[in-house]
Amino acid sequence: MKTNIPSRRLFLQGSSIALTSWLAVGAGVNANAQSAADQLRILCSGPAGSIPDIIARRVAEQLAGRFAHSAIVENRPGAAGQIAVGALKSASSSTSTVLLAQGAIATTYPFLYAKLAYDPVVDLRPVSLAGEMSLALAVGPAVPASIGDVRQLTEWMRLNPGLANVGSPGTGTLPHLLEVMLFRENDVQWQHVVYGGGPPAIVDLLGGQIAALVLPEGLLRQHKASGRLRVLATSGGQRSAYLPDVATLVEQGYRNLVVGEWFAFFMSAKASPSSIEQISAAIRSAIARPELAAAFAESGMVAASSTPSELAVRIASEQRYWEPIIRAAGIRTE
Repeated sequence: MKTNIPSRRLFLQGSSIALTSWLAVGAGVNANAQSAADQLRILCSGPAGSIPDIIARRVAEQLAGRFAHSAIVENRPGAAGQIAVGALKSASSSTSTVLLAQGAIATTYPFLYAKLAYDPVVDLRPVSLAGEMSLALAVGPAVPASIGDVRQLTEWMRLNPGLANVGSPGTGTLPHLLEVMLFRENDVQWQHVVYGGGPPAIVDLLGGQIAALVLPEGLLRQHKASGRLRVLATSGGQRSAYLPDVATLVEQGYRNLVVGEWFAFFMSAKASPSSIEQISAAIRSAIARPELAAAFAESGMVAASSTPSELAVRIASEQRYWEPIIRAAGIRTE
């Protein structure tokens, strides 16, 4: 079903209805519910080698032979998650197919896209959180070595508008939204440079073609360690375990700028509450295993899980947070 971006009132009413429905998933679960089919199918919104792909495959390894006889991952990238969601909606089995995607498919995309091929309120059911990661603001050789924090960077950008080029992996991505909030708060004019992902943005940052960029911290760690770029801030509520020497935006005076990328599992609206809870419990057990947490850490992620109800609450909260920010900034994408 294609939907236009709803008004704030209508969308939040819809979110409230969805939250009530999603919360009901955790109630009245049949303790004798049958196990999933022999094969669990995990649809992944990212391409091979991406962060979502890493999560999906690591969880599949843990579930195979435990929750299901086998678990396979199918990559369905592109179109802001619409391809993956479409595959979930059309899956022949609603009880043995799950989707692993970035939380943005339910929290920000409904406000960014004029039309989506899915409605997160109608078509998706939260299953479990999977992993989280902070974003980081980095600068390269185009920025003087004397610039050591965000305030100094924004002042330099103000004095050098022709050099204030800041990259992100795409319009409307969380890195882009963080840039919008940060530079608007500082009343700084900047040129947003859009890349088709993090790696090409990093290449241009290291080459001095852009001054700064925002990306998930895991993509920047090795370059920071080599001294090829400088990370001026991270976006979590507390310092990153992977970049403990870098102050957060909160520590640097931006109290409301706590933004993190997260990924989660979803099921089709056709799935029963009992099957959702059953798969959620299996995923939570898998994510709790130390070997999975260690694998996530290699990509700068923190393993995290949740009940369906907890994830529903988080989605509704972030919808309320992002909708006015996106509308005020006038960000739209196709």
